[in-house]
Amino acid sequence: MALSPLNQRRWRNFKNNRRALWSLIIFSVLFGLSLFAEFIANDKPIAVSYRGELSMPVFKFYPETAFGGDFETEAVYRDIEVQCLIKSGGLEECWDDPEGAVNAIEAGTFEGEGFSKGWMLWPVIPYAYDTTVDRPGAAPLAPNGENLLGTDDTKRDVLARVIYGFRLSILFTLIVTSLASVIGIAAGALQGYFGGWVDLIFQRVIEIWSAVPSLYIIIIMFAILGRSFWLLVFLMVLFGWMALVGVVRAEFLRARNLEYVRAAKALGVSNTVIMFRHMLPNAMVATVTMLPFIVTGTISALAGLDFLGFGLPSSSPSLGEMTLQAKQNLQAPWLAFTAFTVFAVMLSLLVFIFEGVRDAFDPRKTFS
Repeated sequence: MALSPLNQRRWRNFKNNRRALWSLIIFSVLFGLSLFAEFIANDKPIAVSYRGELSMPVFKFYPETAFGGDFETEAVYRDIEVQCLIKSGGLEECWDDPEGAVNAIEAGTFEGEGFSKGWMLWPVIPYAYDTTVDRPGAAPLAPNGENLLGTDDTKRDVLARVIYGFRLSILFTLIVTSLASVIGIAAGALQGYFGGWVDLIFQRVIEIWSAVPSLYIIIIMFAILGRSFWLLVFLMVLFGWMALVGVVRAEFLRARNLEYVRAAKALGVSNTVIMFRHMLPNAMVATVTMLPFIVTGTISALAGLDFLGFGLPSSSPSLGEMTLQAKQNLQAPWLAFTAFTVFAVMLSLLVFIFEGVRDAFDPRKTFS
């Protein structure tokens, strides 16, 4: 569908802001890659060929018995015995000398009876965010060829946790920001458009609600219901929707007595159409100006809660928890360096993108 002339001008203005455009490209690539984190960093193969049949352990549970093993539990694909069973077609030689059998298979000298060679396609990083790295030494382990960013204090690969943590932080932020913005814009529009008692009552409610200590409420709710992703989303939206109310309210209070609004009322246009089709686009510049602060604030709030131990469940890949580990393990500077770099790059890219969006919506901005 072709863009309207107005949106074409906005897109042209955004593209002419080179910093915003390149930030959008870089961020899109990073976020797009993180959406396929299971194919990049995982302790399960992407695909397994066993006796001519193709399996996808990334998507489906396969017991060890599916590959000729003895256990009904999920196959541990990193175990040499399981690898031998897959590559040899489930031969019994794998229980006697699995490492020797695997080496013989790879060298092409394996001569087991009924041998049917299989293979496994591994991700680039053979660790998930919760995989314990089998390396000698005390954790956290320094970076090397196997773990490019080292491990944390429980021997989990830092690079894998960064990939999963980046995806989780961005998805959490997008969900919270979208929901909070919708509620805040609707509340501000109602206040500014109708004014009077509607505005007065809403303002008193906001003043009371904004005085509630959100951190205490989050701690209490987690103590009662336990930590979970969606509960934290709900609580963050519950206390975050007020960020845009003041800006939208001011824009609607300014515009509700302008000529085009009076003309629309005189023509019998409904209040909903006037508010959200005619008035809201004119308030978008001020609204978009506030979005970078909401986005970065949400990311910082999530990291802060995780740092304090009141954020996402402890099993989740959390960038805030990595920051806490950096504080507790000063002898492992790679943890602090990684956490700082990830937050600095992520927040900078988002701020630059929204800066370009703000300029694109501003009718006074025209780039040559």
